[in-house]
Amino acid sequence: MDISLIETLRWEPQGGFVRLERHLARLARSAAALGLAGSEEAEQALFAALPPSALPVFPLRIRLELFADGRIDVQAIPFAPLAAGTVWRLKIADTRLSSADPLLRHKTSRRADYAAARAEFPAADADEVLLLNEDGALCEGTITSLFLDDRTGILKTPPLASGLLAGVLREELLESGKAVEQILRPEDLAQGSVFVGNSLRGLIRGDLT
Repeated sequence: MDISLIETLRWEPQGGFVRLERHLARLARSAAALGLAGSEEAEQALFAALPPSALPVFPLRIRLELFADGRIDVQAIPFAPLAAGTVWRLKIADTRLSSADPLLRHKTSRRADYAAARAEFPAADADEVLLLNEDGALCEGTITSLFLDDRTGILKTPPLASGLLAGVLREELLESGKAVEQILRPEDLAQGSVFVGNSLRGLIRGDLT
């Protein structure tokens, strides 16, 4: 299979890799599902790319890619967290995802649909773009999971069956009871506050325009 798996993590000077175990577990699950070897070497590759003597005093964005031949590539660049109170401008794309596509549950190098959705809007008009499936149900953003705060005290996020990535932050919120799965449609977003998020950046308030 000509495909690779990707994990994007944050490294903090005081705490190291954020949600490391969850990222490694997702990588292992996806590798097993897609028949890719080498995921067991991911943790070693991460630490090998960041020898303690060379670690900086600022956050890093870490991108790990596991290729079909078992090769692992790790890249690290400085990471600037979003300012407190940041609100992202959100748009909904015409590009649709297929809920029947099992690859959507894995973070892979196959990004054509997400790139097409992002290309529908100028960067100046949208910080993130949401995608629907063939039935018009909300799935996710191009780089984030979607959440609705409907004022019940528990966030709502689309179920995997709608056709979306099993996000690491999403998984954490579901397991902690801070979020539950619920089919969401565009009109539902008017019933509360919208958030998008991922493991790298956390939750971000969104404004659907």
